Amino acid sequence: MSVLRQLRRRASRTRLRVPLVWLRHRGLTPEDVFIASYPRSGSTWLRFLLLELLTRDTAGFDSVNHLIPDVGRHRGIPALLPAGGRLIKTHEAYRKVYQRAVYIVRDVRDVVLSEFDYESARARISEDFETFLMLSLRSNVNGYGSWQEHVLSWSSSPLAATDSLLMIKFEDLRARTEETLAAVTQFLGVEVDGAAIRAAITNNSVHRMREKEDRTSDIDGYSPARANGDGTRFIRNGSIGGWRARLSGDQVRLIEQYAGFGLARLGYSREGSPVAVGIP
Repeated sequence: MSVLRQLRRRASRTRLRVPLVWLRHRGLTPEDVFIASYPRSGSTWLRFLLLELLTRDTAGFDSVNHLIPDVGRHRGIPALLPAGGRLIKTHEAYRKVYQRAVYIVRDVRDVVLSEFDYESARARISEDFETFLMLSLRSNVNGYGSWQEHVLSWSSSPLAATDSLLMIKFEDLRARTEETLAAVTQFLGVEVDGAAIRAAITNNSVHRMREKEDRTSDIDGYSPARANGDGTRFIRNGSIGGWRARLSGDQVRLIEQYAGFGLARLGYSREGSPVAVGIP
């Protein structure tokens, strides 16, 4: 990891981040739609799927990052939506400048493991998992706040009471991909047929995504071509409920102590299976 990236990462956890985030959010319009999520929740996969449906062209890391970029890199990108809006990715908690968004959520018990594995593989953190877990639940390990603060900022936002926010679960995107993706495109005002959706899904399976990753020179500061095994991959397994085999009972109870309200509000049960309450 370069010295510049290390400095940027450290700054993202301090008050220096406030003016930087403000600057990144300049130049937005009411027509823009955001693909929002907490890190490691599936927004990259969703962007790949949507780009293929919107452009009818094969999506790669370079094209996705150019056409559906991070907020702050949105100036000058083309409008992909029928109403003239741009699609922009954000990992930020809800902000008033977000006027329309798709928010994708994932069970925090899977998120924290994915984030720990991802950051450890890149030598961005030195903590063991026990320490990382506590820091993740109580403080700001990635610049975006805790998972529970993030999801509640969106689910309690003014958008949540309107038709300007579509909340979807990563678990639904994995288990019912075609149906969930159809709901997203309808929300975006994009007309696509089932065949196009199925083709996009096939072209962006985990295997195909990893092939695309291997053809990319740089992702998030590392070279996929030099990656060894799954450990350093950006595209991991995207498991659902993998936490059951890796978290101890005490760790699960600790997570539920801090994030239990968010889990319940989003429809995740204490046993890790969705309960029939839906997302408000």
